[in-house]
Order: sequence, then structure tokens, then C-alpha cells
Amino acid sequence: MMFRAALRASFPLSLLLTLSACNSGAPPPQAAAPRPTERAAYTPPDFQMPAGAGCTGDIARWQAVQDNDKKMGQVNDAVAAEIASEISAASSACQAGRDGEARAMVATSKRRHGYPG
Repeated sequence: MMFRAALRASFPLSLLLTLSACNSGAPPPQAAAPRPTERAAYTPPDFQMPAGAGCTGDIARWQAVQDNDKKMGQVNDAVAAEIASEISAASSACQAGRDGEARAMVATSKRRHGYPG
């Protein structure tokens, strides 16, 4: 009986000591600074969409989005190559004076790859 009483009295103390060890006061681990070779995970604050009207502006903005997404690692090489081909085709149509066709090509490319129109 005496043993149980001693055990009961020491249990809260041992529990308190065990739990206090979890709060050792050591600083939380810090994330390592990104290495210069890693890609940025966000759009840089100085990013600006190109101005312009008609197909020229649409193509320039679509290209800027793709350049930024590629730098961030959001688009893999195969998809980036496919989009670059679509941008090139739209640019050719635009330079040939087919504004509506070029703008439709940009809109189709965006939709195909999951970007808002």
C-alpha cells in the first residue's frame, strides 16, 4: 500500500519532467537559404506585363507569362516547347496581318494549357 502511495505521488512529478523536456527552449530549425541555382518560387516583384494592343500585345503578354512560369519551374520543358511553337505560329499569323486568327491562336493555347483566358 505504501508503495502505491509513493508511486501515485511520483507519477505526476515524472510526467511533468517528461513533458518539460519537450519544451527545451532550443530554437526551431531554420530552413536553409535557397541556393543560387534553385528556381524562384514566386513571380519577382518587378515583373510587368508588356503593353500593346491587338495580336502583338496578346502574344507579348502570353510570352511573358511563359517566360516567368519557366523561370519558376512551373512549366516543364516539353510543355514549354509546345507553347513556344504555338506562340511562334500565332506570331507568324500576326505579322501576316491576320490579327483575329493570331489572337484566337493565343486564346486556344491558353485554354489548352489551363491558363485563364
